[in-house]
Order: sequence, then C-alpha cells, then structure tokens
Amino acid sequence: MKRLRRSMLFVPGNNPGMLRDAYIYGSDSLMFDLEDSVSIREKDAARFLVYNALTSLNYGQKELVVRINDLESGLGVKDLEAIVRAKPHVIRLPKTETAKDILDCEREIARIEREAGIPVGQTGMMAAIESAKGVLHAYEIATASPRLIGIALGAEDYVTDLKTTRSDGTELFFARNMILNAARAAGIDALDTVFSNVNDEEGFLRECRLIRQLGFDGKSVINPRQIAPLHAVFMPDEAALAKARAVMEAIAEAEERGSGVASLNGRMIDRPVALRAQYLIDLAEAGERTMVEEV
Repeated sequence: MKRLRRSMLFVPGNNPGMLRDAYIYGSDSLMFDLEDSVSIREKDAARFLVYNALTSLNYGQKELVVRINDLESGLGVKDLEAIVRAKPHVIRLPKTETAKDILDCEREIARIEREAGIPVGQTGMMAAIESAKGVLHAYEIATASPRLIGIALGAEDYVTDLKTTRSDGTELFFARNMILNAARAAGIDALDTVFSNVNDEEGFLRECRLIRQLGFDGKSVINPRQIAPLHAVFMPDEAALAKARAVMEAIAEAEERGSGVASLNGRMIDRPVALRAQYLIDLAEAGERTMVEEV
C-alpha cells in the first residue's frame, strides 16, 4: 500500500526544540513550516534552521514536507534554493490557484535539482488550495505535474476569501468535495485542513469522522495531542476489519471452486465490495507497519 498520510504535523520552522523532537509524536508526516507560523523578521533564520534539521537530524521513516512561502512574495524562491538542496520528500506550495503556480514552482525545483546534482523529479510537491479560485481550478492543479503527491485545503484563507468564518464545516463542504474529487481523479491524496481549537476534542473528532466519511486520506494537525485520536478515526475498527477479511476469504474460496461468483451470508460480492475490503485490510496492515517502525 502507498504511504499513509493520516496526519501531517505542522512544525514551526523557527522553533529549534520542535524541529529536534518532532519525530517522537507519531505523525505520519512532518511539515516544517516557513510560511504562516514564521514572522517576516524570522524568515531567514527559519529557513536556515529547517535546512540544518533536514541535513543533520535523523527522522527515521517519517515523510518530510516543507511548506515554503508563496512564489509571489519573493520569499518562495529563496526557500526553494535552500530547502530543495536539503532533499525533503515534498515541497508544499501554499496559496495555489492555477496549474501555472504548480509549473512555476516545478521549474524552479528542477533547476535547483540540476544545479545540486539531485535527480530531476526526486522532489515531490503538494499544493495547498486556499481560495475560491483555487477550489474551482482544483482538477487542473491536481493534474499539473507528476511530482504532485496530494492537494490540501487551507480553510482559514478560503473562508476569508468567501467573506465568512468557520463554523460546523458547512461553509467548507463544497471546497472539500471539489478537492477530494480532483485528487481522486488525478490519483493523488486529499488532505484536509487544520482544526485550530486544540481544546475542543469533541469538535475535532466530529470533523475527523466527517472527512473520513467523505473519503479524505488524512488531515493536517497543529498539536501532537490531535494525532492519536485522528489515527484512531482513520483506522478500521475490529468489526469492519473482520467483515473485510470474511469478504476476501469468500472470494478465495470461490476461486478455489473455480467459480466466478462469490457470496457472503447470502449476498453476492461485487467488485466495489471486494475493493473496499482489500483497502481496509491494506490500511490496517500499513498502520501496523508504521507502529512497528516507530518503536
């Protein structure tokens, strides 16, 4: 199964302690932030700190993502010049509105890879969609480059662009579905936005269950306390896993009999049912492997 991205923990690039210890919290991915969590006066220092963290610290099997500043700010290319040379797995581009934004960033990444002797194409990309324009262009963004491993919703800027505020998620429903469908059509991951109120555990769990039901692969988080409950929501429970295994066993038995039709408890097992069952089994096994790697 592909890499799990249930949780992507934001790590402020100007916080040496968090940069050092981020791997211990158990998130699937670490996202070192050079954008919103870093004041303009600390941009250069944060870039230096993240570069040194990537080149000197051992984060084990963690996926390492760096959120750069947007290219139009004048800081994004400076970020790329340093960070691409440090060989993170993924560069996250904020405020993506068109395919051109992806191509402009990709061109800079490829140039730096060539200059640094890094195989061109090694650095993955991720797009954060944070505006009405970006949502409406979600599919062209998702298919703009083979480097893209996923697209994500950035809700705070998005709701501001809509001239509203965040509530129970109603105002995000259209954007979430556009981003999710674009990602699925492109064959890449869909990541949900952060839940900012770390003290509202029930609200966080409701949102996690909602995005899991919609079909998202995971969610960005801003506090380590959010990781364990998020993972619990995204992993199949024992009842679902037992049913999935029963489905696959019924298919195997039918194949042994030479029958092209499998059934379970009197119901025929069609292809979508089999695919969902295998996905749940693969998901559970991937989760177990991740836990072993962290020990």
